[in-house]
Amino acid sequence: MSERQEFLPLGYSDLAPGMIATMVTNLQMFEKSLTEPVSFPDGVTLEALVSPTPEAYRTLYCKIGTEWLWSSRILMPDEELAAILNRDSVEIYAVRQGSEDIGLLELDFSVPEECELGYFGLVGNSTGKGLGRALMSRASELAWSRPIKRFWVHTCTFDSPGALRFYIRSGFVPYSYQVEVQRDPRLLGILPMDVASHVPVIMPVEQQGS
Repeated sequence: MSERQEFLPLGYSDLAPGMIATMVTNLQMFEKSLTEPVSFPDGVTLEALVSPTPEAYRTLYCKIGTEWLWSSRILMPDEELAAILNRDSVEIYAVRQGSEDIGLLELDFSVPEECELGYFGLVGNSTGKGLGRALMSRASELAWSRPIKRFWVHTCTFDSPGALRFYIRSGFVPYSYQVEVQRDPRLLGILPMDVASHVPVIMPVEQQGS
C-alpha cells in the first residue's frame, strides 16, 4: 500500500520566523530537443572539472548562485559534498572565458536511465549574450550521449525571472509544482544580507533592532 501524499491546504499558509518559501516548477523531456545546436563564441569553452575540492566547487557555486540564494551546497558538510563531487554518475563543468570561470553546469546520472540538470547558470554580466543557449545545447548533448530516457530540471521563483521560460524554450515541459521551505541563508550568515533583493529579508521579532 502506497504512503498517503500530503498536500498544502487551500489558502495561505504561514511560515515560521526566519523561513523563506519558493514555488518550484519541475520540468522534463523524454527525447532530445530538436532545437539547432548552438556553439560558444570564440574564447569561451566548457571545461570538465574532475573531482574538484569542496572549496573550489563552492567558489564557483557561490559566484553563480549567490544572487539566487543557492545555499544547499554551502550548508552541506565537506565530506558529503566531496562524495557527490567524486561520483562517477555526476559530471561537473565550468564555462570559461579566457582564464575566468563564468558558468557552472552539473549533470547527475545517479538514477538509471535519467539525467538531472542539477545546476546551470552564468555570472550576471555574462547573461543576455547567447551563452545560456550555447550552454544548454552542450548540456543536452552531454545528457543524451548517455542511454537515458528522461532529462529533467527544476527551477524556482527565487531564480532569474526568465529561467522558466528559458527551460520551456529549450524543450522541457512542466509537469509538477512543489513549495520549498528553508531557512533564509542570509539570516544564517552564510550569504550576505544585501543579495537577492527580489526576496525581502524579514527579520524575526527577536532579531529586530539587534
